[in-house]
Amino acid sequence: MILPVLPYGNPILKTRALDVDDNYPKLKDLLKNMWETMYSANGVGLAAPQIGLSIRIFIIDTSPFSKDEELSEKESRELSSFKKVFINPKIIKKNGKDWNFNEGCLSIPDIREDVSRKESIKISFLDENFISRELVLKGIRARVVQHEYDHLEGILFTDHLSSFKKRILKNKLNNISKGKIKTDYLMKF
Repeated sequence: MILPVLPYGNPILKTRALDVDDNYPKLKDLLKNMWETMYSANGVGLAAPQIGLSIRIFIIDTSPFSKDEELSEKESRELSSFKKVFINPKIIKKNGKDWNFNEGCLSIPDIREDVSRKESIKISFLDENFISRELVLKGIRARVVQHEYDHLEGILFTDHLSSFKKRILKNKLNNISKGKIKTDYLMKF
């Protein structure tokens, strides 16, 4: 079932999400619905707070990035096969240089801006079967994970922008929060 995405301005998006245990009701159904919602909106990631649940779960599928012609064959292969569920994740370490990349967000439609993030991270999490995992990620995979992780912390990509950039976007952001926007996917205003 495709679920509505919450827009910029909804207080759930600015709240730190709570951990989930393996007794969470209908978790498999929730994950199935999150995948359907993300794919219907042409996203590469979706965090539970974006669908109104203040819990520490996000999903990622970076395969759309694998078609970028500037990528090496190895990078393309890594992106095409990176599809994961992250439950109760914790970023253990951030490494490398800060690098800018143009980001967007399903909760902030029609706005894309360069955001600076670390190029490498180490993250621990539980998968959909509540098996403990740990990954070291670089490049776009690390970036997408950091973006979705921020959602669990109540942080939006616009929070990383300069105050000057935020002032420029203020009217657009206000229009999103008031529902004065059209999207190709379901939103809950």
